[in-house]
Amino acid sequence: MRIVVLALDGLFDTGLAVTLDALTAANGLASRLMGGTPRFEVSTVGVRKRVRSGQGFTIPVQAITPDLKPDWVIVPALGATTPELLLPALERADVKRAVAQLQAWHREGARIAASCIGTFLLAEAGLLDDRPATTTWSLAPLFRQRYPRVSLDESRMLVPTHIGVTAGAAMGHLDLALWLIRTASPELAALVSRYLLADIRSAQAPYVIPNHLAQADPLIQQFERWARDHLKNGFSLQEAAGALATSTRTLQRRCQEVLGKSPLSYFQDLRVERAQSLLHGSGLDIEAIAAEVGYEDGATLRTLLRQRLGRGVRDLRVELL
Repeated sequence: MRIVVLALDGLFDTGLAVTLDALTAANGLASRLMGGTPRFEVSTVGVRKRVRSGQGFTIPVQAITPDLKPDWVIVPALGATTPELLLPALERADVKRAVAQLQAWHREGARIAASCIGTFLLAEAGLLDDRPATTTWSLAPLFRQRYPRVSLDESRMLVPTHIGVTAGAAMGHLDLALWLIRTASPELAALVSRYLLADIRSAQAPYVIPNHLAQADPLIQQFERWARDHLKNGFSLQEAAGALATSTRTLQRRCQEVLGKSPLSYFQDLRVERAQSLLHGSGLDIEAIAAEVGYEDGATLRTLLRQRLGRGVRDLRVELL
Protein backbone atom coordinates (compact mmCIF):
# COMPACT_ATOMS: atom_id res chain seq x y z
CA MET A 1 0.00 0.00 0.00
CA ARG A 2 1.51 3.31 -1.08
CA ILE A 3 0.71 6.08 1.40
CA VAL A 4 1.43 9.77 0.93
CA VAL A 5 1.42 12.07 3.96
CA LEU A 6 0.73 15.65 2.92
CA ALA A 7 2.65 18.04 5.18
CA LEU A 8 1.75 21.72 5.43
CA ASP A 9 3.35 24.63 7.24
CA GLY A 10 2.24 24.94 10.83
CA LEU A 11 0.96 21.39 11.11
CA PHE A 12 0.30 19.68 14.45
CA ASP A 13 3.63 18.06 15.29
CA THR A 14 2.20 15.16 17.27
CA GLY A 15 -0.29 14.36 14.53
CA LEU A 16 2.43 13.92 11.92
CA ALA A 17 4.80 12.11 14.27
CA VAL A 18 2.27 9.59 15.60
CA THR A 19 1.06 8.81 12.09
CA LEU A 20 4.57 8.12 10.81
CA ASP A 21 5.59 6.25 13.96
CA ALA A 22 2.57 3.94 13.80
CA LEU A 23 3.19 3.09 10.14
CA THR A 24 6.90 2.57 10.79
CA ALA A 25 6.08 0.30 13.73
CA ALA A 26 3.71 -1.67 11.49
CA ASN A 27 6.42 -2.23 8.90
CA GLY A 28 8.92 -3.26 11.55
CA LEU A 29 6.56 -5.68 13.28
CA ALA A 30 5.44 -7.17 9.97
CA SER A 31 9.06 -7.91 9.15
CA ARG A 32 10.21 -9.14 12.58
CA LEU A 33 7.21 -10.98 13.97
CA MET A 34 5.08 -11.90 10.99
CA GLY A 35 7.80 -12.92 8.58
CA GLY A 36 6.61 -10.53 5.91
CA THR A 37 7.92 -7.58 4.02
CA PRO A 38 6.86 -4.03 4.96
CA ARG A 39 3.20 -3.44 4.14
CA PHE A 40 3.37 0.32 3.69
CA GLU A 41 5.46 2.48 1.38
CA VAL A 42 5.24 5.89 3.04
CA SER A 43 6.28 9.24 1.57
CA THR A 44 5.99 12.67 3.19
CA VAL A 45 5.35 15.32 0.55
CA GLY A 46 4.70 19.04 0.49
CA VAL A 47 3.32 21.65 -1.87
CA ARG A 48 6.29 23.80 -0.83
CA LYS A 49 9.96 22.88 -0.92
CA ARG A 50 10.37 23.85 2.72
CA VAL A 51 7.83 23.00 5.38
CA ARG A 52 8.01 23.88 9.06
CA SER A 53 5.88 22.35 11.76
CA GLY A 54 3.80 24.24 14.28
CA GLN A 55 6.67 23.96 16.75
CA GLY A 56 9.12 25.36 14.19
CA PHE A 57 10.86 22.14 13.16
CA THR A 58 11.85 21.67 9.52
CA ILE A 59 10.06 18.71 7.95
CA PRO A 60 11.89 16.98 5.10
CA VAL A 61 9.40 16.65 2.27
CA GLN A 62 9.49 15.31 -1.24
CA ALA A 63 8.13 17.22 -4.19
CA ILE A 64 4.80 16.17 -5.67
CA THR A 65 5.52 14.73 -9.11
CA PRO A 66 3.21 13.40 -11.86
CA ASP A 67 4.40 9.83 -11.27
CA LEU A 68 3.34 9.92 -7.61
CA LYS A 69 0.28 7.65 -7.55
CA PRO A 70 -0.75 6.99 -3.93
CA ASP A 71 -3.30 4.45 -2.79
CA TRP A 72 -3.98 6.60 0.26
CA VAL A 73 -3.30 10.24 1.12
CA ILE A 74 -3.18 11.25 4.79
CA VAL A 75 -3.71 14.90 5.78
CA PRO A 76 -2.39 15.68 9.28
CA ALA A 77 -4.02 18.53 11.16
CA LEU A 78 -2.93 22.12 10.99
CA GLY A 79 -1.95 23.55 14.37
CA ALA A 80 -4.60 26.27 14.08
CA THR A 81 -6.78 25.30 17.02
CA THR A 82 -9.25 28.20 17.12
CA PRO A 83 -11.54 29.74 14.49
CA GLU A 84 -9.49 32.93 14.66
CA LEU A 85 -6.38 31.00 13.62
CA LEU A 86 -7.95 28.43 11.33
CA LEU A 87 -10.01 30.64 9.04
CA PRO A 88 -7.00 32.72 7.85
CA ALA A 89 -4.97 29.50 7.50
CA LEU A 90 -7.54 28.06 5.12
CA GLU A 91 -7.01 31.09 2.85
CA ARG A 92 -3.24 30.57 2.59
CA ALA A 93 -1.86 29.92 -0.89
CA ASP A 94 -0.20 26.65 0.12
CA VAL A 95 -3.41 25.37 1.70
CA LYS A 96 -5.37 26.17 -1.46
CA ARG A 97 -2.74 24.33 -3.50
CA ALA A 98 -3.05 21.37 -1.15
CA VAL A 99 -6.84 21.39 -1.57
CA ALA A 100 -6.46 21.34 -5.36
CA GLN A 101 -3.96 18.49 -5.09
CA LEU A 102 -6.37 16.48 -2.94
CA GLN A 103 -9.04 16.92 -5.59
CA ALA A 104 -6.60 15.73 -8.26
CA TRP A 105 -5.55 12.66 -6.27
CA HIS A 106 -9.19 11.85 -5.60
CA ARG A 107 -9.97 12.01 -9.33
CA GLU A 108 -7.08 9.62 -9.95
CA GLY A 109 -8.58 7.09 -7.56
CA ALA A 110 -6.63 7.69 -4.35
CA ARG A 111 -8.51 7.44 -1.08
CA ILE A 112 -8.15 10.38 1.30
CA ALA A 113 -7.80 10.28 5.09
CA ALA A 114 -7.65 13.12 7.59
CA SER A 115 -7.76 13.61 11.33
CA CYS A 116 -8.74 16.52 13.51
CA ILE A 117 -8.36 19.88 11.72
CA GLY A 118 -7.06 18.06 8.66
CA THR A 119 -10.69 17.19 7.93
CA PHE A 120 -11.31 20.85 7.14
CA LEU A 121 -9.10 20.50 4.04
CA LEU A 122 -11.20 17.59 2.80
CA ALA A 123 -14.32 19.66 3.32
CA GLU A 124 -12.73 22.65 1.55
CA ALA A 125 -12.06 20.34 -1.40
CA GLY A 126 -15.74 19.34 -1.48
CA LEU A 127 -14.83 15.70 -0.91
CA LEU A 128 -17.16 15.39 2.08
CA ASP A 129 -20.25 16.97 0.53
CA ASP A 130 -23.35 14.83 1.05
CA ARG A 131 -21.31 12.30 3.02
CA PRO A 132 -20.98 11.46 6.72
CA ALA A 133 -17.84 12.69 8.46
CA THR A 134 -16.34 13.50 11.81
CA THR A 135 -13.86 16.17 12.89
CA THR A 136 -12.27 17.53 16.04
CA TRP A 137 -15.13 17.99 18.50
CA SER A 138 -13.75 21.37 19.62
CA LEU A 139 -14.31 22.96 16.21
CA ALA A 140 -17.47 21.09 15.29
CA PRO A 141 -19.67 24.23 15.48
CA LEU A 142 -17.42 26.03 12.97
CA PHE A 143 -17.26 22.96 10.73
CA ARG A 144 -21.04 22.54 10.80
CA GLN A 145 -21.67 26.18 9.87
CA ARG A 146 -18.96 26.36 7.20
CA TYR A 147 -19.83 23.06 5.50
CA PRO A 148 -23.59 22.57 5.80
CA ARG A 149 -23.64 19.87 3.11
CA VAL A 150 -21.52 17.53 5.22
CA SER A 151 -23.38 15.12 7.49
CA LEU A 152 -21.25 15.76 10.57
CA ASP A 153 -21.25 13.53 13.64
CA GLU A 154 -18.45 14.67 15.92
CA SER A 155 -19.41 12.12 18.56
CA ARG A 156 -17.71 9.45 16.42
CA MET A 157 -13.97 8.91 16.35
CA LEU A 158 -13.77 7.34 12.87
CA VAL A 159 -16.11 7.64 9.90
CA PRO A 160 -15.13 5.58 6.83
CA THR A 161 -16.77 6.26 3.46
CA HIS A 162 -15.99 5.20 -0.08
CA ILE A 163 -13.77 8.30 -0.59
CA GLY A 164 -11.65 7.52 2.50
CA VAL A 165 -11.96 8.15 6.22
CA THR A 166 -12.16 11.05 8.68
CA ALA A 167 -11.05 10.89 12.30
CA GLY A 168 -11.51 12.95 15.43
CA ALA A 169 -9.45 15.29 17.54
CA ALA A 170 -5.70 15.37 18.19
CA MET A 171 -4.79 11.78 19.07
CA GLY A 172 -7.37 10.67 16.54
CA HIS A 173 -4.31 10.62 14.26
CA LEU A 174 -3.29 7.41 16.03
CA ASP A 175 -6.79 5.94 15.72
CA LEU A 176 -6.66 6.73 12.00
CA ALA A 177 -3.24 5.12 11.54
CA LEU A 178 -4.37 1.96 13.37
CA TRP A 179 -7.51 1.86 11.24
CA LEU A 180 -5.45 2.04 8.05
CA ILE A 181 -3.15 -0.71 9.29
CA ARG A 182 -6.19 -2.84 10.09
CA THR A 183 -7.44 -2.52 6.50
CA ALA A 184 -4.23 -4.24 5.43
CA SER A 185 -4.03 -6.75 8.28
CA PRO A 186 -6.16 -7.02 11.43
CA GLU A 187 -3.44 -9.18 12.98
CA LEU A 188 -0.79 -6.55 12.31
CA ALA A 189 -3.03 -3.80 13.69
CA ALA A 190 -3.45 -5.79 16.90
CA LEU A 191 0.33 -6.09 17.22
CA VAL A 192 0.88 -2.38 16.64
CA SER A 193 -1.85 -1.56 19.15
CA ARG A 194 -0.13 -3.68 21.80
CA TYR A 195 3.30 -2.33 20.88
CA LEU A 196 2.16 1.29 21.22
CA LEU A 197 -0.22 0.66 24.16
CA ALA A 198 -3.04 2.10 22.07
CA ASP A 199 -6.51 0.98 21.07
CA ILE A 200 -8.89 2.39 18.46
CA ARG A 201 -11.53 4.42 20.26
CA SER A 202 -15.04 4.22 18.90
CA ALA A 203 -16.24 7.63 20.04
CA GLN A 204 -15.20 11.15 20.97
CA ALA A 205 -18.29 11.72 23.09
CA PRO A 206 -16.61 10.93 26.43
CA TYR A 207 -14.01 13.65 25.77
CA VAL A 208 -16.28 16.50 24.71
CA ILE A 209 -16.33 19.62 26.93
CA PRO A 210 -19.84 21.11 26.58
CA ASN A 211 -18.78 24.52 27.88
CA HIS A 212 -16.25 24.83 25.09
CA LEU A 213 -18.84 24.13 22.41
CA ALA A 214 -21.25 26.68 23.90
CA GLN A 215 -18.73 29.47 23.35
CA ALA A 216 -19.32 29.27 19.61
CA ASP A 217 -22.61 31.20 19.91
CA PRO A 218 -23.91 33.84 22.38
CA LEU A 219 -27.38 32.32 22.66
CA ILE A 220 -25.95 28.85 23.28
CA GLN A 221 -23.69 30.30 25.96
CA GLN A 222 -26.73 31.76 27.71
CA PHE A 223 -28.60 28.48 27.36
CA GLU A 224 -25.65 26.58 28.83
CA ARG A 225 -25.56 28.84 31.89
CA TRP A 226 -29.33 28.48 32.36
CA ALA A 227 -29.13 24.72 31.95
CA ARG A 228 -26.38 24.30 34.55
CA ASP A 229 -28.49 26.25 37.03
CA HIS A 230 -31.50 24.03 36.37
CA LEU A 231 -30.05 20.52 36.17
CA LYS A 232 -31.84 19.48 39.36
CA ASN A 233 -35.18 20.81 38.12
CA GLY A 234 -35.38 18.88 34.87
CA PHE A 235 -35.69 20.28 31.38
CA SER A 236 -38.43 22.53 30.00
CA LEU A 237 -37.95 23.99 26.53
CA GLN A 238 -40.58 26.65 27.16
CA GLU A 239 -38.99 27.68 30.44
CA ALA A 240 -35.53 27.82 28.89
CA ALA A 241 -36.66 29.93 25.92
CA GLY A 242 -38.57 32.30 28.20
CA ALA A 243 -35.56 32.80 30.47
CA LEU A 244 -33.43 33.64 27.43
CA ALA A 245 -36.04 36.01 25.96
CA THR A 246 -36.26 33.98 22.76
CA SER A 247 -38.73 31.60 21.16
CA THR A 248 -38.63 27.83 21.49
CA ARG A 249 -38.25 27.61 17.73
CA THR A 250 -35.22 29.92 17.72
CA LEU A 251 -33.55 28.03 20.55
CA GLN A 252 -34.12 24.71 18.79
CA ARG A 253 -32.81 26.09 15.50
CA ARG A 254 -29.66 27.59 17.01
CA CYS A 255 -28.86 24.41 18.94
CA GLN A 256 -29.20 22.38 15.76
CA GLU A 257 -27.11 24.81 13.68
CA VAL A 258 -24.30 25.18 16.23
CA LEU A 259 -24.30 21.91 18.14
CA GLY A 260 -26.03 19.55 15.73
CA LYS A 261 -28.46 18.45 18.43
CA SER A 262 -31.62 19.49 20.23
CA PRO A 263 -31.71 21.62 23.40
CA LEU A 264 -32.76 18.53 25.37
CA SER A 265 -29.83 16.51 24.02
CA TYR A 266 -27.40 19.26 25.03
CA PHE A 267 -29.07 19.47 28.46
CA GLN A 268 -28.42 15.75 28.82
CA ASP A 269 -24.77 16.29 27.85
CA LEU A 270 -24.50 18.63 30.82
CA ARG A 271 -26.18 16.07 33.05
CA VAL A 272 -23.64 13.47 31.99
CA GLU A 273 -20.74 15.85 32.60
CA ARG A 274 -22.03 16.75 36.06
CA ALA A 275 -22.70 13.12 36.95
CA GLN A 276 -19.16 12.16 35.93
CA SER A 277 -17.78 14.90 38.15
CA LEU A 278 -19.84 13.71 41.12
CA LEU A 279 -18.86 10.08 40.52
CA HIS A 280 -15.26 11.20 40.79
CA GLY A 281 -15.19 13.53 43.74
CA SER A 282 -18.37 13.57 45.79
CA GLY A 283 -18.60 10.18 47.45
CA LEU A 284 -22.34 10.19 46.72
CA ASP A 285 -24.13 7.02 45.70
CA ILE A 286 -25.81 6.76 42.32
CA GLU A 287 -29.27 7.62 43.68
CA ALA A 288 -28.01 10.86 45.22
CA ILE A 289 -26.11 11.76 42.04
CA ALA A 290 -29.24 11.10 39.99
CA ALA A 291 -31.17 13.57 42.15
CA GLU A 292 -28.44 16.19 41.65
CA VAL A 293 -28.89 16.04 37.87
CA GLY A 294 -32.68 15.94 37.84
CA TYR A 295 -33.57 12.24 37.78
CA GLU A 296 -35.88 10.49 40.20
CA ASP A 297 -33.86 7.29 40.33
CA GLY A 298 -30.40 5.99 39.62
CA ALA A 299 -31.56 3.51 36.98
CA THR A 300 -32.42 6.30 34.54
CA LEU A 301 -29.02 7.91 35.05
CA ARG A 302 -27.26 4.58 34.61
CA THR A 303 -29.02 4.15 31.26
CA LEU A 304 -28.06 7.66 30.12
CA LEU A 305 -24.39 7.18 31.08
CA ARG A 306 -24.20 3.89 29.23
CA GLN A 307 -25.90 5.34 26.15
CA ARG A 308 -23.67 8.40 26.01
CA LEU A 309 -20.34 7.00 27.22
CA GLY A 310 -20.60 3.32 26.45
CA ARG A 311 -19.68 2.43 30.05
CA GLY A 312 -21.53 1.74 33.26
CA VAL A 313 -21.21 3.44 36.63
CA ARG A 314 -18.80 0.83 38.00
CA ASP A 315 -16.48 1.21 35.03
CA LEU A 316 -16.57 5.00 35.28
CA ARG A 317 -15.67 4.93 38.96
CA VAL A 318 -12.74 2.61 38.27
CA GLU A 319 -11.48 4.83 35.43
CA LEU A 320 -11.50 7.87 37.67
CA LEU A 321 -9.52 6.28 40.53
